[in-house]
Amino acid sequence: MALTTLDPNTALIVVDLQKGLVGVPVIHPIGEVVERSRALADSFRARRLPVVLVNVLGGAPGRTEQPRRHENPFPEGFTDFLPELDRQSDDIVVTKRTWGAFASTDLETQLKARGVTQVVIAGVATGTGVESTARQAYELGFNVTLALDAMTDTRPEAHDYSTRNVFPRLGETGTSREIIDLLQTTRSA
Repeated sequence: MALTTLDPNTALIVVDLQKGLVGVPVIHPIGEVVERSRALADSFRARRLPVVLVNVLGGAPGRTEQPRRHENPFPEGFTDFLPELDRQSDDIVVTKRTWGAFASTDLETQLKARGVTQVVIAGVATGTGVESTARQAYELGFNVTLALDAMTDTRPEAHDYSTRNVFPRLGETGTSREIIDLLQTTRSA
């Protein structure tokens, strides 16, 4: 489905754009993903809409067949947000220990306390952190929009599957420019 509307109380969620993950090889240039995420954040901040910066420190404790990429202790600065995101004092910061930003965090409570009814999601990785956050947001009753050109993955097949098959079932998709343009015509609550 094409991007049609943004609710007056929409929040931006930027997933895992942090120093500890920026060096991982991805299919789309990370600099472009960061630049577009920053443009989204600047637009949300200019309209006094919530910006959520999510970082990851750890993972769910269950066994997996594949080895984990990072184990404790994490290197110094692993969770630090990229300076290009220009973190502001009123940004909501969430540290997660699972793929999705809502599981085992207070993100839902924080957003609902601010009257948020919709989320725009960007970041890495498309098929894990972004998709899990989008699934959780959808299941919690938020309207979901995904900024397709402000996300990437290490695996082309995961990125493609999520963007073509999963995201249209969770919400609307668009480019960061389309979202920014629509945001400029949306009345704040």
